Amino acid sequence: MTGGLVTFGETMLRLNPPSGERLETATSLEFRTAGAESNVAIAAARLGAPAVWLSKLPDSPLGRRVTNEVKQHGVEPRVAWVDEARQGAYYIEQGSTPRPTTVIYDRDDAAITTATPGELDEGAIDEADVFYTSGITPALSPTLTETTADLLAGAKRAGTTTAFDLNYRSKLWEPEEAKQQYESLFSDVDILVAAERDVNVVLDRDGEAEKIAEELAAEFDFETVIITRGENGALAAHDGAVFDQAAFETNTVDAIGTGDAFVGGYLARRIAGDDVSDALTYAAATAALKRTIEGDLAVVTPAEVEQVLEHGTGGINR
Repeated sequence: MTGGLVTFGETMLRLNPPSGERLETATSLEFRTAGAESNVAIAAARLGAPAVWLSKLPDSPLGRRVTNEVKQHGVEPRVAWVDEARQGAYYIEQGSTPRPTTVIYDRDDAAITTATPGELDEGAIDEADVFYTSGITPALSPTLTETTADLLAGAKRAGTTTAFDLNYRSKLWEPEEAKQQYESLFSDVDILVAAERDVNVVLDRDGEAEKIAEELAAEFDFETVIITRGENGALAAHDGAVFDQAAFETNTVDAIGTGDAFVGGYLARRIAGDDVSDALTYAAATAALKRTIEGDLAVVTPAEVEQVLEHGTGGINR
């Protein structure tokens, strides 16, 4: 593959009881796959961008289950296979007010935690338009902290645009450690994506999102800073301008994976040549569609996104 999107990270098995049931009493579990980086690749591929996902998996029925689903949605998995290792998983119990959604991870010692650059197809990164990974990956092990840094630096040297989503997970590390590791990567990041809550808690930034985005762009020399704000939409600081995008109305069935759908939609359109404003609007529409779908994956089509764009709210260029 020449051009397109390459992502790197862990994909787990997702196991959840039927809606309204508790894990401790469930007699059946739905069986899906999920991972930030493969979620982004799948969203982008379904929206027309060539996409490759890099990872490391056990050569087992569970590892093959992951790659089979990734391939089903048009993404090319390029995987380092290992004979004896674990396949990471997570259990999710969907909540309903006032009961919160609960996630239980079972990912210790998963195959991905030992992945090194030499095991991965670095040539694919060099040839890509965009290389994407998230802040989940360096949190999984000291080895992955180094591998993430090496891959971003290599992409930067090759002239590949690099995109990084903070994707802070409090069950993986404390804010202070995450901040230190994130900021050590920022010199090799072109596009930063961050939820407003992560900017506040992890990067210790307060104030209006617009001001924070502009300050981060100036301080770390990012090409683009995107801050997502849930029901308040998203904004992007790029080339001295700020683009503000409202959220599209949606009936939420499953919110997990919404941010990944947003990033996949945005990167797909930037790779296709759209400007930041149009890509941001497309991303918001993709995210709205994802919220109507069970599971982590944005199983959407370009025609569906276009329909949301035609009948939904627009953005503001300030």
